[in-house]
Amino acid sequence: MSKKKRDDLDTQTTIADMNVEGFRWYNPHKKKNGGGENQPPPVKMTRKERRAAIRGAFLAMLPLICCMFLALAAIFLLAKLWVS
Repeated sequence: MSKKKRDDLDTQTTIADMNVEGFRWYNPHKKKNGGGENQPPPVKMTRKERRAAIRGAFLAMLPLICCMFLALAAIFLLAKLWVS
């Protein structure tokens, strides 16, 4: 096995912000989104585009919701048959 140091190890990327009130290293003056992070600009959508995106999200969830309702109905049906 090689014991040489990895040069490609990323030590600058923040996975979770650990600047939390209560920790001894908490700094209330530290910027929330600063520190050289490359964040894309916020997406600006029109009202029509936003409604289309929300509608698409609901349509994507619809099969899962239908399956949950069918499973719930089957459980109630089986419980009713069991009790009667």
